[in-house]
Amino acid sequence: MSEKNANLVDKRATGLLIIEVRNSNPNGDPDRESDPRQRQDGRGEISPVSFKRKLRDLIEDKQCPVWIDIKTKKNLVENRFYILEQRGRKREDIKKELANGGEVFKDKYWDGRLFGNTFLEEGGSTTIKTGVVQFGLGVSMSPVDIERLTNTSKSGVEEGKDRGMAPLAYRIVKHGVYCIPFFVNPTAAQKTGCVQEDIDVMLHLIPYAYPHTASYIRPYVEIRHAWYMEHKSALGSCSDFALIDALTPKRKGETDERRKENTEKPSTSWDDYDVPKELPKELRERLNNFKDLMNEQ
Repeated sequence: MSEKNANLVDKRATGLLIIEVRNSNPNGDPDRESDPRQRQDGRGEISPVSFKRKLRDLIEDKQCPVWIDIKTKKNLVENRFYILEQRGRKREDIKKELANGGEVFKDKYWDGRLFGNTFLEEGGSTTIKTGVVQFGLGVSMSPVDIERLTNTSKSGVEEGKDRGMAPLAYRIVKHGVYCIPFFVNPTAAQKTGCVQEDIDVMLHLIPYAYPHTASYIRPYVEIRHAWYMEHKSALGSCSDFALIDALTPKRKGETDERRKENTEKPSTSWDDYDVPKELPKELRERLNNFKDLMNEQ
């Protein structure tokens, strides 16, 4: 076994992000004029693409304090941490990197090794349609209230207007607690070349995903818990569903007669939830490692 293959990811892992949103739009829906994403039952959504974009941005900006910090702490080789999913990429250049089994491509693009890609499908008989890490859809525990306000500007944009107005352009979730699951599948590492260092970098980035990509419409979003549960083998040693269910917050009062009332109305604060802080012993004993990434900043 080569040294590179010896470093490939070799254990399954299950993760769960518990995210609190206050007066922010965690993920706009382009099909609804950038309204916060929302399903038919009123619960909010955060797409997997949205969250992965934040991790990519922290790696892509080589002047970012987060990148500088992790590069120094982990002694990273910068040439292995380019981002494939970025503006201005040239397909012809990428096709050349796919030659000879795509080794140049795999050594260069961190997000390709981690999340998978479609470019490798053009490189020959070996296709890669998925990556080692998959983030699931984030869904709020309760329905969310969306507030829409008009933005104003002192100076006008249109000719002849002495002021500017954008009706209902400021669209925010008043309060919400969202859960995003994610999974590490070592089976895909043989094709993408994902090594443990790539996973370690992702885990280091997660706590900084929202504070270091904050924006005008998304100033107040925070990961309250980032649970990471490493299994004892590549095959897995515990049910993903059991782990995620054990750590998912629940509305207070869910077990009594007020359950329906509480779960069908929006929350107003973090205190509206019972939030687990530990796994049951029988689940913890089936894992190799269990930790909250938010405690490792």
